[in-house]
Amino acid sequence: MFHITLKDGSQLRVEAPKTLYDLAGDISGGLQRAALAAEVDGTVTGLKQMIEDSATVSFLTFNDQKGRDVFRHTASHILAQAVKRLYPQAKLAIGPSIENGFYYDIDCETSFTPEILEKLEAEMHKIVKEDLAIERFTMPRSEAISYFEKAEEPYKKELIEDLPEDAEISFYKQGEFTDLCAGPHLPSTGNVKAIALTSVAGAYWRGSEKNKMLQRIYGTAFPKKSELEAYLTMMEEAKKRDHRKLGRELGLFMMNEAGPGFPFFLPKGMILKNLLLGYWHELHEKNGYQEISTPIMLNRSLWETSGHWDHYQDNMYTTVIDEQDFAIKPMNCPGGVLVYQSEPRSYRDLPLRMGELGLVHRHEKSGQLHGLMRVRCFTQDDAHIFMMPEQIRDEIKGVARLIDEVYNLFGFKYHVELSTRPEDSMGSDEDWEMATEALRDALDDLGLNYVVNEGDGAFYGPKIDFHLEDSIGRTWQCGTIQLDFQLPLRFELEYTGADGNKHRPIMIHRVAFGSIERFIGILIEHFAGAFPAWIAPVQVKILPIADAHHTYAQELQDMLQAQGIRVEVDSRNEKIGYKIREAQMSKVPYMLVVGNKECEEGTVAVRARRGVDLGTMTKEAFCQRLLEEINTKKND
Repeated sequence: MFHITLKDGSQLRVEAPKTLYDLAGDISGGLQRAALAAEVDGTVTGLKQMIEDSATVSFLTFNDQKGRDVFRHTASHILAQAVKRLYPQAKLAIGPSIENGFYYDIDCETSFTPEILEKLEAEMHKIVKEDLAIERFTMPRSEAISYFEKAEEPYKKELIEDLPEDAEISFYKQGEFTDLCAGPHLPSTGNVKAIALTSVAGAYWRGSEKNKMLQRIYGTAFPKKSELEAYLTMMEEAKKRDHRKLGRELGLFMMNEAGPGFPFFLPKGMILKNLLLGYWHELHEKNGYQEISTPIMLNRSLWETSGHWDHYQDNMYTTVIDEQDFAIKPMNCPGGVLVYQSEPRSYRDLPLRMGELGLVHRHEKSGQLHGLMRVRCFTQDDAHIFMMPEQIRDEIKGVARLIDEVYNLFGFKYHVELSTRPEDSMGSDEDWEMATEALRDALDDLGLNYVVNEGDGAFYGPKIDFHLEDSIGRTWQCGTIQLDFQLPLRFELEYTGADGNKHRPIMIHRVAFGSIERFIGILIEHFAGAFPAWIAPVQVKILPIADAHHTYAQELQDMLQAQGIRVEVDSRNEKIGYKIREAQMSKVPYMLVVGNKECEEGTVAVRARRGVDLGTMTKEAFCQRLLEEINTKKND
């Protein structure tokens, strides 16, 4: 007999060894049907695993990220099996689960066109219907290498050759198909009820441009067909909202092969960008931040001291000036540290909040570039806060409230993750424990729900990440709060305490927007280009019906512009219906139609961009209405 401790802390007495699947059934039939895997003493494990001794067990369903990962990893194996059935000559690389689905990298002479994806998907449905049991087994490393040599799977063989000599290699078998895999997996292919292939892209083997380009097939899977259909509907909506398409159509930004990954902002895009930056300045002045600006390029010695030269050099652009190595900054923090060092500091100066809208550059691989979402240069809305240990909790709470204000303004929901110490990190165990607990305590004080993301912190400290949810349910990681004991230590930062002695400050790194460029991309897709009036590049379009109405239209434009309203007149010789449709396509919040009656009475016929006729009102009443909407930063 032994005891199992469950997620809620309760204990279950078990008389004899049994599988996790059977254990779930002992708790409830509903849990047994919903369970996909289990976490046993912190390790994700398949449901066929025997439990023979006391342990802490948490069952994972599709509501858990780890459960979804197991589910979709199994779907990737179903895809690989389908590929090998239809194209036996194909060579398999890797097939992990990803945030909203899975992929498998494949070396095959056949190009996986949309028509072939349909055939593969049909074969996958057959494999699901066959309900093949998924069994795990192991081999010694040498036997595993021989196995894949005979199977003519060079990519699998290479993966095994990188493992230690004494490693035991695990495999998963379903029907005639066997794959190298650490697992775990679902008990059977029949558990994957709804599956779809979505796209194909190129991907270099092991992410290196020196290696062969493979075909990466993307897909997704859900327990229910209705959930899959809802997701695919969302993806179709996402295509309509693609910021690259809308950015081009609305004249916001462009990309050019002269600078891959380096966005060009067009006049209307600059209006939007500057409005966001203006809001940033207003918000930070209100919250006691001082703004600084630091150089875009600094020497190697600085980056060695900060640790970036050793930990981040592959992502940095470097050059040589006067026989000395320099790097274009990939982040603003070391410059902020130098500003702190520029004069003696006292405990009376702390907390010292310094904000910077710094242009940073990072070397992203060409295949990873994606509009404004993944670029090589961007404006990071950084702030660095220097403080005493007793100020940590209040400062973290202050930053969390600031980020909350930003996201609420744009109508975003969000969730919070606490990311802990990664393997590649600097600093002592004591510092990491203190820093992590400080973040945890602040979140608890604020009453924020959060999940712990083990091992995903920065190399210099733990962090809190804010993942916002847009209008169609997608999540984006933007805001972050990182607590850092390491840079103050490495740069020997000091302040004079109330006791007259020297002390070392603690540092917070934080961003609210994250990257201004990426945030603009998210806003474009969130609002589908139909921005709230306060940040719309053009707020009003005046539509004269005929040439005789142009003079009044110009008077209206002058009046609105005098109030700071961004307005354009459509003076083209086109029918009014065409002008209205064009204005709606350009996502302008308000259209003012003016004809004989409006000219005579000094009024405007107001239409909202969604086609709603708001009726006739005086030009003064409309102006007052719009100014109130702008000044309150109202969302539609």
